[in-house]
Amino acid sequence: MPESARFVAYAVDLLSLLGDVRARAMFGGHGIYAGELMIGLVDDDEIFLKTDEVSLPRFLEAGCRAWVYESRGKAMQTSYFRPPDEAHEEPEAMLPWARLALEAARRAAAAKAAKKSGRASPKRGGKEAAAKPRAAKRRSAPRQKGSGRRGR
Repeated sequence: MPESARFVAYAVDLLSLLGDVRARAMFGGHGIYAGELMIGLVDDDEIFLKTDEVSLPRFLEAGCRAWVYESRGKAMQTSYFRPPDEAHEEPEAMLPWARLALEAARRAAAAKAAKKSGRASPKRGGKEAAAKPRAAKRRSAPRQKGSGRRGR
């Protein structure tokens, strides 16, 4: 069942203390964005916020449940969790949960950027681990005399 426009507006209002929060329609639901980062989603008139290995324990300790969808007849659990009921009462109560989601989204974006640029993520050895193969590769190709700068 799709969510109502009224509930989507309510969700954006609840998360508004983060700053620039807006909803965008996607895949039959709505993504909730803080700036350019997706921090949550609305499905079936429920809010689910992004988690990661750092923030997930807080959601689990509070008894929050994951957003689950069905794909090819199988239930697929996601890393989006519904904040506790009391967080749905006012923006101030939602703010700590919204901050956790924003921090998780920032970590995910940083890891994606690091992967795209060819650097290892901090969890996998940091920049130094990725720099060693490049340095070895450069040393293996001797520079020819008089070649000058490439591309000129």
